[in-house]
Amino acid sequence: MAYGIKLKVWGDYACFTRPEMKVERVSYDVITPSAARGILEAIYWKPSIVWAIDRIHVLNPIKFDNVRRNELAGKIAMGTVQRAMHDGISPVEVFIEDERQQRAALILRDVSYVIEAHFTFAGDEDNNPAKHKEIFDRRAARGQCFYRPYLGCREYPAYFEPVIDEIPRSALEGEDDLGWMLHDIDFEKGMESKFFRVVMRNGIIEVPNRNGREIRS
Repeated sequence: MAYGIKLKVWGDYACFTRPEMKVERVSYDVITPSAARGILEAIYWKPSIVWAIDRIHVLNPIKFDNVRRNELAGKIAMGTVQRAMHDGISPVEVFIEDERQQRAALILRDVSYVIEAHFTFAGDEDNNPAKHKEIFDRRAARGQCFYRPYLGCREYPAYFEPVIDEIPRSALEGEDDLGWMLHDIDFEKGMESKFFRVVMRNGIIEVPNRNGREIRS
């Protein structure tokens, strides 16, 4: 049995990066199911429950911005870290002047969504649906979270609140085919990527089950 919630999330900027873009970030048009699940887990995560996204409401018009950012060209090698851990004196450092690269990103601006989701139980322990739903609703209403949820990238924080009454009406109308989108990563199958075809009708995206016929690897 599934138990549902409705959560409004919004922010000034967002970037849900397309995996096919290897160097410079280009965002999907809307939030991905995996990013939506990450927001729910940031608010309330328990090993005994599993979150699944049912529906995404895109409330604001889709707007993009181009930004340029300074990023590191590489990362510290694992061998360097292990050597420092072993002898306690080897330096673990990065000189930004040598590693800096400027990269462009195509990001979303002024985003607002309503996430409809449900949770199921991962096992036989702690199977009290009313308790888990009450805790989630209370934490969401108070703005509590285990860590600050974000909209694709950590520099774009997400604001959130539960939807108590009717879901706000989307500013978008008509039907739009947004192409293929990442649904989630299957860690049980060697981090296999799962995709689905996104069709948005009047600002609403129906998200298929992770094992549904619509899912492609």
